Amino acid sequence: MAKVFFPEAAAMVPASPPHPPNTQYRVSIGLETWGGENHRVVKVQMVYDGKIADRRPPSYPVGNDDYMRVTEVIRKIINRS
Repeated sequence: MAKVFFPEAAAMVPASPPHPPNTQYRVSIGLETWGGENHRVVKVQMVYDGKIADRRPPSYPVGNDDYMRVTEVIRKIINRS
């Protein structure tokens, strides 16, 4: 598969239980190719033991602050770029 996302900035946010230990959210901003054109996007990926789970969308357990912490990092990354 051809590379379609080119990150410009990224940050890691630790994930809370019930996610397994060593789980993080990778929050990044960069260019993603859609239909042959590059568009600036925010991407959130799940990371397990240091490896990005490419085809697994992020999951935010209800009852903790994971979603709020991720959205705060998104805000900070967008404001810096």
